[in-house]
Amino acid sequence: MRGAAAIVCALMLGSLSFSPLGEKVAEGRMRGGVAPITAESFHPPPGGPHPTSLREATFSRKREKESLTSPRPTEIVYDRNGAFITQINHGQDYGYWPLDKVPQRFALATLALEDRRFFAHGGVDLRAILRATWNNLFRRHAREGASTIAMQVARLQNPGPRSFAQKLQEAATAVALISRYGHEAVLKQYLTLAPYGAGSHGAAHAARFYFNKPLDDLSWAETALLAALPQAPGAMNLARPSGMRRAAMRAARAIDALVREDQIQPAQAALAKAQLAAMKPLILPRRGEGALHLALRYDRLVRDGLIVASPSDPRIHASIDLKLEERIAGLAARYLNVFRDAGARQVAVMIAERGSNAVLAEVGSARYGGGLAEAGAFDFTRVTRSPGSTLKPFVYALAFERGMLNASDMLADVPEGASGVGNADGLYLGPLSPRQALANSRNVPAANLLRQVGIEASFHFLHDLGLHEIEAPADAFGVSMAIGSLPTKLDRLLRAYAMLADDGVLSDLSYAREQRRAPQRRALSVETARLITSFLSDPQARLPTFPRYGPLEYPFAVAVKTGTSQGYRDAWTLAYSKKYVVGVWLGRADASGMREIGGAGSSARLAHAVLTYLHGVKPGEIADDAFDPPPGRVAAEISAGAQGVIREWVKPGEAPRAAALAGGETELKIATPEPDTHVWRNPERPASLNKLALKLKPLAGEAQVVWYVDDEPFVTAEADETVFWPLRPGAHRIEARLVYSKSHSQGVRVVVE
Repeated sequence: MRGAAAIVCALMLGSLSFSPLGEKVAEGRMRGGVAPITAESFHPPPGGPHPTSLREATFSRKREKESLTSPRPTEIVYDRNGAFITQINHGQDYGYWPLDKVPQRFALATLALEDRRFFAHGGVDLRAILRATWNNLFRRHAREGASTIAMQVARLQNPGPRSFAQKLQEAATAVALISRYGHEAVLKQYLTLAPYGAGSHGAAHAARFYFNKPLDDLSWAETALLAALPQAPGAMNLARPSGMRRAAMRAARAIDALVREDQIQPAQAALAKAQLAAMKPLILPRRGEGALHLALRYDRLVRDGLIVASPSDPRIHASIDLKLEERIAGLAARYLNVFRDAGARQVAVMIAERGSNAVLAEVGSARYGGGLAEAGAFDFTRVTRSPGSTLKPFVYALAFERGMLNASDMLADVPEGASGVGNADGLYLGPLSPRQALANSRNVPAANLLRQVGIEASFHFLHDLGLHEIEAPADAFGVSMAIGSLPTKLDRLLRAYAMLADDGVLSDLSYAREQRRAPQRRALSVETARLITSFLSDPQARLPTFPRYGPLEYPFAVAVKTGTSQGYRDAWTLAYSKKYVVGVWLGRADASGMREIGGAGSSARLAHAVLTYLHGVKPGEIADDAFDPPPGRVAAEISAGAQGVIREWVKPGEAPRAAALAGGETELKIATPEPDTHVWRNPERPASLNKLALKLKPLAGEAQVVWYVDDEPFVTAEADETVFWPLRPGAHRIEARLVYSKSHSQGVRVVVE
């Protein structure tokens, strides 16, 4: 009975005393990150047995406690240069890595401090219990515990209150674990789960977290230092001078014990103790505030199963360059401040490496946090917004792919009342080549082209490019898809423009070496992709809408497209060189308008600063490079109406199919509106602007015509003049008649709603 009482007393006293540091150490140990690791964190096997009685439930819980369980590994994300970005804990408040095998050096240091007779007992060390009982009852020094490695494993897996009953349960579980799994497996489990402070559990995770090394590569000093921590990880905080001193002193005792047991040579021991004495507090890995959006991006990618690290080495090798990220964040903040007086409040920037699509930098907002007005917690690279004119290149690309457009064709940039589409500047440039129409970002030609290709076809093509996942009918957006009615996100736009840069090959953006990416696929022909690139990189073709030597022009080859949403709510710029693809968004979190800030005058300036920084171009330098020409095409000079002659890449023998806009005809033909046009009046526009443009195809020579609406004369005008008829609801017939002649055009039916 006295022996049993002694055991009970030792267990009780041992459960209340951890180390010579007493109560403060116990408190520090709790602060050091000893978090519950329970079997409830894991799902039972599908179809597994379920307890059907109290006895079976009790037996199931008992078996659960007597099993070796562990949580899901926590991935650590490093940038492309090895700098810490974040750790993904899967709902735990600590980091954990599994252990492939028991590392001999680390095991020796641990046993020297925690359980020297580990392989000599069956889970409960009676000799240690008797010694602890004697010392705790009759000696006046700090209380001594008698918990073995196996008992600590039992407590780590099923923590509970420090009571006599809990201690007995831990002892019983420890014996069962040793009996079932053996000493080495239990030791491995301890080294896998033990707390090492700063939210790190397990020796493998601690080695990587503190020293960024594999466990086997630690020196004797580093090994002993980590082995010392589980006794009181809070009190031995390696980031603090006092914590480092305590840990180094205990590590030195481990080295001395290993010398006495002939496990380490005296020379090695002397070196290790000298290194311990010289150790300074460590700078622990810490996620910067600026990288929080990145951390959330990687967390989502891992949770969605798109990034899968090795279970035995859960490192994620990110494509991000944190130093570049910081530089771009600084540029973004600086340029945002320039436009704050005009109402801009937020900014987002993305950079991808051309060809690999590796994301090098991703600035989600000006700064994380801020009030409701700034809403910096939102990642604006993933927020759905109106894209303005940034979808136009894909409308042109689809028309080329379907053979409905030639590079030498002429597109009419004339006043258009249908669907309320007009140019943003209120001006009209007349006949334009596709190169000029896209480079000048004219709304009317783009809307007409989308109508010609087909609203449904364009809607599905944009979906196939990943620009949207909308299930609404295409007619809900109409031809205004070309000018911003179809919402998208910056990361989606960057991927689509990377496709243009990569000669029509569509690839997922790459965030990590371990990322699962969909197979590449061809979305456009090389010919079409390069033709669109040549349009977007031609500064001369942007005239007169965008003056030369502004933010759209670079000292090296760059294809660039800007966009401005209705009401100046969003300002976009997408640009790509031979090396990089850059996307910039500027706007407000509440989607209210800015004061006349367009993409060409705001986001384009930031994109220009980013690309010139990436290329390292110095002022005055001009690179002698250009994008590759479209294969199978030849350079030719073509007539571009009032814009004169331009240089274009055409197919051999290609002839314009819109010659009527440049030459004369004797027969009256109505150019605008088209037959069976359906017009919707825009209620947001003044009545004076709700008009339908009436225009003839060009005639040879001068003439006058009379326009008739519903067989009633409306106005007399020159044959080459555009007139405007005020919209009236209902079905109408429009006709043109030559003055002093019987010649007249075919009637055109128009329905106005």
